[in-house]
Amino acid sequence: MEATLLIFLLCAALGSIVGILAGLLGIGGGLIIVPALVYMLHFFLNLDLDVLMPIAIATSLATVILTGFSSARSHYKIGNLDKHIVFYCALGIAIGATLGAQFASAISGVTLKRIFAVFVILIALQMVFGGRYSSKNDAGKLGLSGIGLGSGFIAAMMGIGGGALIVPALVWFKVDIRKAIGCAAFSGIVIAVFGTASFVYTGWTNPSLPKWSFGYVYLPAMLGIVASSMFFAPIGARLGQKLDTTLLKKVFAGFLVLVSLRMIIGIE
Repeated sequence: MEATLLIFLLCAALGSIVGILAGLLGIGGGLIIVPALVYMLHFFLNLDLDVLMPIAIATSLATVILTGFSSARSHYKIGNLDKHIVFYCALGIAIGATLGAQFASAISGVTLKRIFAVFVILIALQMVFGGRYSSKNDAGKLGLSGIGLGSGFIAAMMGIGGGALIVPALVWFKVDIRKAIGCAAFSGIVIAVFGTASFVYTGWTNPSLPKWSFGYVYLPAMLGIVASSMFFAPIGARLGQKLDTTLLKKVFAGFLVLVSLRMIIGIE
C-alpha cells in the first residue's frame, strides 16, 4: 500500500481516538496528534527532525481550524462567549500565535521536540494537581491581551488549541469557568488560523517537504484526522456523561508524561 494512503488511514484511526478523548475529557487533540505524527511520519517518510516537528505541529493546528467551529458555535448558542473577553484575548492571540509558529519554524527540530515534551508534562501535571485558585484582581484589557499573547505563542508552538493554558489563566482572574471555556473554544480557532497561516508561509519554499504538503501542513494526515474526529467527538461527549472522567484525566495525564519522556530521549 502506498505510504500516503496508509498515513491517511492511520490518521483516520488516530482522529477517532482524538475525537473520543476530546469529547470525553475536554482536552485538545494536539497533545496526542503531534507525538503520533512525529513517529508516524518518521517511520513512513523518513523525514529529518528539523522538518518533521514543524509538519506535525502545523498539521495539528490545521485540524483545529476545521474541528473547533462546532465547539465555538455551541458555546455561542448557550451564551458562553463574552465579547469583551474574547475580543481582547483574540488581539493578543493573533500576535502570539504568529510569533509562536515563526519561532517553532526557526529553531532546530531537536530543541522544538524537547520544548514540546516539557510543556506537555507541565500541562499533564496541571490536569492532575491544578486547582481553581483566583487572583484578587479582575483582568483588564491589557491583562486579557497578555493572556492571549502568551497562550497563543505557546499553543502555536505546540500545535494545540490552547484551552489548557487559557482556561486556568482566565479563571485565575475571576472569569466564570463557563465563559473561560467558551473563550478558549473560540480562541483555539484564532490560534489555529494565525498559527497555521504562519507555518504555511515559513514552509512554502522548503524543498525538503514531502509531496501533498501545503507549507508545513501535510494534507493527507490533516484530512484523515478531521474526517474521523468530527464524527467521534459527540460519542466521547456522551460517554463523558456516564464515566468518572476525573480518574480518566489522571490516567491520561500519566500517559502524556510517558509519551513526553519518550520524545525527549527518542528520535534525534
